[in-house]
Amino acid sequence: MPEAEAHIATYVLVHGGGHGGWCWDRLVPLLRSAGHQVFAPTLRGVAERFSEGSADVDLDAHVREIERLIVSEDLTDVVLVGHSYAGMVISGVAGSVPERIRRLVFVDAAIPVSGEALVDTSPGLRLVAERDLRVVDGVELVLWPDTIPPQIYGLVRPEDIAFAAGKFTAHPWKTMTQKLCVRDAAAAAKIPRAIINCPGTLASRPKDKRHRWSAGDPVWEIDTGNDVMITEPRQLAEMLLRLA
Repeated sequence: MPEAEAHIATYVLVHGGGHGGWCWDRLVPLLRSAGHQVFAPTLRGVAERFSEGSADVDLDAHVREIERLIVSEDLTDVVLVGHSYAGMVISGVAGSVPERIRRLVFVDAAIPVSGEALVDTSPGLRLVAERDLRVVDGVELVLWPDTIPPQIYGLVRPEDIAFAAGKFTAHPWKTMTQKLCVRDAAAAAKIPRAIINCPGTLASRPKDKRHRWSAGDPVWEIDTGNDVMITEPRQLAEMLLRLA
């Protein structure tokens, strides 16, 4: 009998604050070599798109970007992966095009509810902004690489620091303070979600919200820092492939 055709999954990987699509470069080949389709866009206002930043770059703008990508490429059955800040983004996308999403994956990510901003789930960001916020061409920016060392992202090995060197940029503050609006919260809530935690970040989550990071199926843990796709790409790939 002929072998059953392997299922080809479609992954859309959304990066965290101050990062860009580059941060997935060690992970993407591992998923593609298994035969899957992978998109790793860079959001407007960061990384190689830093010069495209403007005062209208907010959370809604980033949600619309990923929504447009999914619709314009006619993607369905999407495994939508969000890292760190991008937990906000994928939560918004889930309420915009729920019929196109197979599963949400939160990778050491914010897990918000509609009406919350990133600063509500990561209150330490307000302290960062107090000492680090700068205004450039009318845009409020935080996470400046000259004040945020790579160790903050969990990069301690020389090879990982070298991989990321010169690639981090500042990030639009407005995306972190705007409240999330989930258009169809009921439909979004029906999408299965997987949660991949890193213990150091989990311990810093607000205690009254921490239960959210155990409310997935499955819930996994990788013992590394926030930038798990850089420090442990194979372990992360194995988990994502199991979801395919």
